[in-house]
Amino acid sequence: MVGNDPLYTDPEFAQFYDLENGWGDDFTYCADLAKCAGSVLDLGCGTGELLATIAPKRAVGVDPAGAMLELARARKGGDKVEWLQADARHLILEERFDLIVLTSHAFQVFLTDEDQHAALATIRRHLAPNGRFVFDTRNPARKAWEDWTPERSLRRLSHPKLGEVKVWNDADYDANSHIVSITAHYQPASDTRVYTAVSRIRFTPQPELAARLEAAGLAVSSWMGDWQGCQYGKDEKEIIPIGRLAG
Repeated sequence: MVGNDPLYTDPEFAQFYDLENGWGDDFTYCADLAKCAGSVLDLGCGTGELLATIAPKRAVGVDPAGAMLELARARKGGDKVEWLQADARHLILEERFDLIVLTSHAFQVFLTDEDQHAALATIRRHLAPNGRFVFDTRNPARKAWEDWTPERSLRRLSHPKLGEVKVWNDADYDANSHIVSITAHYQPASDTRVYTAVSRIRFTPQPELAARLEAAGLAVSSWMGDWQGCQYGKDEKEIIPIGRLAG
Protein backbone atom coordinates (compact mmCIF):
# COMPACT_ATOMS: atom_id res chain seq x y z
CA MET A 1 0.00 0.00 0.00
CA VAL A 2 1.12 3.56 -0.64
CA GLY A 3 1.15 4.23 3.09
CA ASN A 4 4.26 2.08 3.41
CA ASP A 5 6.08 3.11 0.25
CA PRO A 6 9.13 5.33 0.93
CA LEU A 7 8.64 6.84 -2.53
CA TYR A 8 5.73 8.75 -0.95
CA THR A 9 6.35 8.70 2.81
CA ASP A 10 10.05 9.58 2.98
CA PRO A 11 10.75 13.32 2.44
CA GLU A 12 13.98 12.42 0.61
CA PHE A 13 11.89 10.71 -2.07
CA ALA A 14 8.77 12.89 -1.91
CA GLN A 15 10.89 15.79 -3.19
CA PHE A 16 11.15 14.02 -6.56
CA TYR A 17 7.41 13.38 -6.95
CA ASP A 18 6.42 16.56 -8.77
CA LEU A 19 9.22 16.18 -11.31
CA GLU A 20 7.05 13.64 -13.13
CA ASN A 21 3.65 14.01 -11.49
CA GLY A 22 3.09 17.74 -11.71
CA TRP A 23 0.39 19.48 -13.72
CA GLY A 24 -0.65 17.44 -16.75
CA ASP A 25 -3.64 16.51 -18.85
CA ASP A 26 -5.31 14.75 -15.91
CA PHE A 27 -5.19 17.91 -13.79
CA THR A 28 -6.41 20.04 -16.69
CA TYR A 29 -9.41 17.76 -17.23
CA CYS A 30 -10.30 17.67 -13.52
CA ALA A 31 -9.86 21.43 -13.19
CA ASP A 32 -12.40 21.89 -15.98
CA LEU A 33 -14.87 19.59 -14.20
CA ALA A 34 -14.29 21.51 -10.98
CA LYS A 35 -15.50 24.77 -12.53
CA CYS A 36 -19.07 23.59 -11.92
CA ALA A 37 -18.33 22.09 -8.50
CA GLY A 38 -18.64 23.93 -5.23
CA SER A 39 -16.76 21.20 -3.37
CA VAL A 40 -13.99 18.80 -4.40
CA LEU A 41 -12.53 15.77 -2.63
CA ASP A 42 -9.15 14.55 -3.89
CA LEU A 43 -8.42 11.01 -2.69
CA GLY A 44 -4.66 10.54 -3.03
CA CYS A 45 -3.86 14.22 -3.43
CA GLY A 46 -0.08 13.77 -3.31
CA THR A 47 1.69 17.12 -3.03
CA GLY A 48 -1.60 18.95 -3.57
CA GLU A 49 -0.94 20.86 -6.77
CA LEU A 50 -4.41 20.27 -8.24
CA LEU A 51 -6.48 21.49 -5.29
CA ALA A 52 -4.14 24.33 -4.39
CA THR A 53 -4.39 25.63 -7.95
CA ILE A 54 -8.13 25.32 -8.61
CA ALA A 55 -9.15 26.33 -5.04
CA PRO A 56 -12.90 25.59 -5.11
CA LYS A 57 -15.10 26.94 -2.30
CA ARG A 58 -14.62 23.70 -0.39
CA ALA A 59 -11.55 21.54 -1.04
CA VAL A 60 -10.34 18.51 0.89
CA GLY A 61 -7.15 16.66 -0.02
CA VAL A 62 -6.59 13.20 1.44
CA ASP A 63 -3.36 11.22 1.39
CA PRO A 64 -1.82 8.62 3.72
CA ALA A 65 1.68 10.03 3.20
CA GLY A 66 2.61 12.78 5.65
CA ALA A 67 5.66 13.76 3.59
CA MET A 68 3.41 14.54 0.63
CA LEU A 69 1.00 16.59 2.73
CA GLU A 70 3.83 18.67 4.16
CA LEU A 71 4.66 19.73 0.61
CA ALA A 72 0.98 20.37 -0.07
CA ARG A 73 0.56 22.63 2.94
CA ALA A 74 3.65 24.62 2.00
CA ARG A 75 2.76 25.30 -1.62
CA LYS A 76 1.03 28.48 -2.82
CA GLY A 77 -2.72 28.14 -2.32
CA GLY A 78 -2.28 25.30 0.15
CA ASP A 79 -3.79 27.35 2.95
CA LYS A 80 -7.17 27.29 1.15
CA VAL A 81 -7.40 23.50 1.29
CA GLU A 82 -8.10 21.14 4.17
CA TRP A 83 -5.39 18.47 4.07
CA LEU A 84 -6.08 15.18 5.83
CA GLN A 85 -3.62 12.36 6.44
CA ALA A 86 -5.86 9.34 6.00
CA ASP A 87 -6.32 6.13 4.05
CA ALA A 88 -8.94 6.42 1.31
CA ARG A 89 -10.16 2.92 2.10
CA HIS A 90 -11.32 3.91 5.56
CA LEU A 91 -12.20 7.60 5.22
CA ILE A 92 -15.46 8.71 6.82
CA LEU A 93 -16.36 12.39 6.65
CA GLU A 94 -19.71 13.85 7.59
CA GLU A 95 -20.21 15.53 4.22
CA ARG A 96 -20.64 14.90 0.53
CA PHE A 97 -18.84 16.47 -2.42
CA ASP A 98 -19.79 17.67 -5.90
CA LEU A 99 -16.66 16.15 -7.42
CA ILE A 100 -14.38 13.34 -6.25
CA VAL A 101 -11.12 12.70 -8.11
CA LEU A 102 -8.17 10.31 -8.01
CA THR A 103 -5.45 11.35 -10.44
CA SER A 104 -1.93 10.17 -11.31
CA HIS A 105 -3.09 6.53 -11.27
CA ALA A 106 -3.66 6.67 -7.51
CA PHE A 107 -6.33 3.97 -7.82
CA GLN A 108 -3.63 1.45 -8.70
CA VAL A 109 -2.19 1.48 -5.17
CA PHE A 110 -5.24 -0.54 -4.05
CA LEU A 111 -3.75 -4.00 -4.45
CA THR A 112 -6.61 -6.39 -3.65
CA ASP A 113 -10.27 -6.75 -4.57
CA GLU A 114 -11.12 -5.79 -0.98
CA ASP A 115 -8.95 -2.67 -1.16
CA GLN A 116 -10.60 -1.56 -4.38
CA HIS A 117 -14.08 -2.23 -3.03
CA ALA A 118 -13.29 -0.18 0.08
CA ALA A 119 -11.97 2.74 -1.98
CA LEU A 120 -15.03 2.71 -4.23
CA ALA A 121 -17.27 2.55 -1.17
CA THR A 122 -15.56 5.69 0.07
CA ILE A 123 -16.42 7.43 -3.20
CA ARG A 124 -20.01 6.21 -2.91
CA ARG A 125 -20.26 7.41 0.70
CA HIS A 126 -18.95 10.90 -0.01
CA LEU A 127 -20.46 11.70 -3.41
CA ALA A 128 -23.30 14.23 -3.52
CA PRO A 129 -26.59 13.09 -5.15
CA ASN A 130 -25.76 15.00 -8.35
CA GLY A 131 -22.00 14.80 -7.94
CA ARG A 132 -19.47 13.21 -10.26
CA PHE A 133 -16.38 11.08 -9.80
CA VAL A 134 -13.41 10.42 -12.07
CA PHE A 135 -10.19 8.46 -11.77
CA ASP A 136 -7.59 6.78 -13.95
CA THR A 137 -5.83 3.43 -14.04
CA ARG A 138 -3.43 2.11 -16.67
CA ASN A 139 -4.79 -0.37 -19.18
CA PRO A 140 -3.06 -3.74 -18.52
CA ALA A 141 -3.43 -4.64 -22.20
CA ARG A 142 -0.72 -2.10 -22.99
CA LYS A 143 1.78 -3.83 -20.63
CA ALA A 144 3.38 -0.57 -19.52
CA TRP A 145 5.71 -2.46 -17.19
CA GLU A 146 7.63 -3.79 -20.21
CA ASP A 147 8.98 -0.26 -20.72
CA TRP A 148 10.00 0.11 -17.08
CA THR A 149 13.48 -1.29 -17.59
CA PRO A 150 16.71 0.64 -16.92
CA GLU A 151 17.40 0.96 -20.64
CA ARG A 152 13.92 2.00 -21.77
CA SER A 153 13.00 4.17 -18.78
CA LEU A 154 16.18 6.23 -18.46
CA ARG A 155 15.46 9.96 -18.47
CA ARG A 156 16.93 13.18 -17.09
CA LEU A 157 14.84 15.65 -15.14
CA SER A 158 15.47 19.08 -13.66
CA HIS A 159 15.15 19.48 -9.89
CA PRO A 160 14.76 23.07 -8.57
CA LYS A 161 17.43 22.54 -5.89
CA LEU A 162 19.47 19.52 -6.97
CA GLY A 163 19.80 20.36 -10.64
CA GLU A 164 19.80 17.54 -13.19
CA VAL A 165 18.57 14.20 -11.89
CA LYS A 166 19.05 10.92 -13.75
CA VAL A 167 16.03 8.65 -13.27
CA TRP A 168 15.39 5.04 -14.23
CA ASN A 169 13.18 2.12 -13.21
CA ASP A 170 13.12 -1.62 -12.81
CA ALA A 171 9.83 -3.54 -12.70
CA ASP A 172 8.64 -7.03 -11.86
CA TYR A 173 5.17 -8.17 -12.98
CA ASP A 174 3.26 -10.92 -11.15
CA ALA A 175 0.80 -12.45 -13.62
CA ASN A 176 -1.25 -14.07 -10.85
CA SER A 177 -1.94 -10.91 -8.84
CA HIS A 178 -1.52 -8.40 -11.69
CA ILE A 179 0.73 -6.44 -9.33
CA VAL A 180 3.87 -4.71 -10.55
CA SER A 181 6.71 -3.95 -8.15
CA ILE A 182 8.51 -0.85 -9.39
CA THR A 183 11.97 0.15 -8.24
CA ALA A 184 12.61 3.84 -8.87
CA HIS A 185 16.16 5.20 -8.93
CA TYR A 186 17.09 8.90 -8.67
CA GLN A 187 20.67 10.08 -9.08
CA PRO A 188 21.27 13.85 -8.83
CA ALA A 189 24.30 15.07 -10.78
CA SER A 190 25.34 17.03 -7.67
CA ASP A 191 25.27 13.93 -5.41
CA THR A 192 27.08 10.60 -5.54
CA ARG A 193 24.13 8.87 -3.84
CA VAL A 194 21.45 6.98 -5.75
CA TYR A 195 18.04 7.27 -4.09
CA THR A 196 16.17 3.97 -4.52
CA ALA A 197 12.63 3.06 -3.46
CA VAL A 198 10.19 0.26 -4.28
CA SER A 199 6.44 0.72 -4.77
CA ARG A 200 3.67 -1.65 -5.84
CA ILE A 201 0.69 -1.03 -8.10
CA ARG A 202 -2.08 -3.21 -9.52
CA PHE A 203 -3.34 -3.39 -13.11
CA THR A 204 -7.08 -4.09 -13.32
CA PRO A 205 -8.81 -5.02 -16.61
CA GLN A 206 -11.73 -2.78 -17.57
CA PRO A 207 -14.45 -5.49 -17.31
CA GLU A 208 -13.38 -6.27 -13.72
CA LEU A 209 -13.34 -2.58 -12.83
CA ALA A 210 -16.77 -2.06 -14.39
CA ALA A 211 -18.23 -4.89 -12.33
CA ARG A 212 -16.64 -3.54 -9.16
CA LEU A 213 -18.02 -0.05 -9.78
CA GLU A 214 -21.52 -1.44 -10.33
CA ALA A 215 -21.29 -3.49 -7.14
CA ALA A 216 -20.26 -0.36 -5.25
CA GLY A 217 -23.37 1.52 -6.36
CA LEU A 218 -21.59 3.75 -8.86
CA ALA A 219 -22.83 4.30 -12.41
CA VAL A 220 -20.32 5.10 -15.16
CA SER A 221 -21.63 7.58 -17.70
CA SER A 222 -18.57 7.36 -19.94
CA TRP A 223 -15.26 5.52 -20.25
CA MET A 224 -12.28 7.41 -21.64
CA GLY A 225 -9.02 6.02 -22.97
CA ASP A 226 -7.02 9.18 -22.32
CA TRP A 227 -7.41 12.59 -20.69
CA GLN A 228 -8.07 14.24 -24.05
CA GLY A 229 -11.50 12.61 -24.10
CA CYS A 230 -10.82 9.70 -26.44
CA GLN A 231 -13.35 6.91 -25.93
CA TYR A 232 -11.97 3.87 -24.13
CA GLY A 233 -10.95 0.91 -26.29
CA LYS A 234 -9.06 -2.26 -25.49
CA ASP A 235 -5.84 -0.84 -26.91
CA GLU A 236 -6.04 2.60 -25.30
CA LYS A 237 -3.41 3.63 -22.77
CA GLU A 238 -5.76 4.54 -19.94
CA ILE A 239 -8.98 3.35 -18.34
CA ILE A 240 -10.85 6.42 -17.06
CA PRO A 241 -14.39 6.03 -15.71
CA ILE A 242 -16.52 9.14 -15.17
CA GLY A 243 -19.80 8.71 -13.37
CA ARG A 244 -22.32 9.38 -10.65
CA LEU A 245 -24.23 7.55 -7.97
CA ALA A 246 -26.28 4.67 -9.35
CA GLY A 247 -30.05 5.03 -9.36
